[in-house]
Amino acid sequence: MGLSYECFDEKFFELVDVEQELRTVCNGFTFIEGPIWNRASRYLTFNDIPVSKTYRYSESQGVSLLREDTHKANGNAYDLNGDIIVCEHVRSCISKTDDQGKGLRVLVSHYQGKELNSPNDVIVKSNGVLYFTDPRCGRNPSRVGLERPQQLDFQGVFSFNEETGELKLLADDFETPNGLCFCEDEKVLLVSDPPRKHIRRFRVEDDGTLSGGEVFAETRDGGVGLPDGMKIDSKENVFCCAQGGIHIFDRTGTYLGIVKIPEQAGNCTFGGENMDTLFVTASTTLYSFRIKGYAK
Repeated sequence: MGLSYECFDEKFFELVDVEQELRTVCNGFTFIEGPIWNRASRYLTFNDIPVSKTYRYSESQGVSLLREDTHKANGNAYDLNGDIIVCEHVRSCISKTDDQGKGLRVLVSHYQGKELNSPNDVIVKSNGVLYFTDPRCGRNPSRVGLERPQQLDFQGVFSFNEETGELKLLADDFETPNGLCFCEDEKVLLVSDPPRKHIRRFRVEDDGTLSGGEVFAETRDGGVGLPDGMKIDSKENVFCCAQGGIHIFDRTGTYLGIVKIPEQAGNCTFGGENMDTLFVTASTTLYSFRIKGYAK
């Protein structure tokens, strides 16, 4: 039967073989997020937010429990040493473990004496500096958060230098900043803002600060969800989890199409033997499909 999809530009078919089936990799979760691929060991690590658990998947071993009591962890990223950077909702912090989920420690939890809101997604620049979004989602009365007052009066994007301990506020004019990724050799940062149904484009200056912030792309309604986690491939096409599935744009923001996912798609990452498989964490299920090309 093939993939369910919408095509808005013929270049969509240069990226996606629509004759393939959407693969159900594993299921039975509550709301999974934060997928990261270990290229050397060929396994995927991801969080199940409501139950505060981290799982690991590989073709050879299947699914195993890596860590419990994660404080409703959301986004993950590998740092330059291969350790896992973790966004914690309940403790409103960025923490770190080794690749086996051991040695948990908090890296940063406060800005100017006030608690962060609830770090959501994180990426690591090639110089080791962390960039993360900080909406209030983890403070809302929901299964992915712990209801409590918000101390900061904004929802922003930050950078954190672990070596110096410096936390910088980079932008604070979002309604709810969420997914983020670098492109154009880390000279550009894309950030999604779900309630506004768009992705913004910032220039990354030499000192790591941001400028600009114009709208890069807007997502069309097409199902459950809003702009969330996103990744780019080697040609800098953008794959964004949003309404009804994976919304794909080229590097200029041209809307190419949507690969439909049966559940709410929260985040995605490239992996597999040839780095041409897009793994999608979508509520109760981990899905995947292949692209024509290679990821970063």
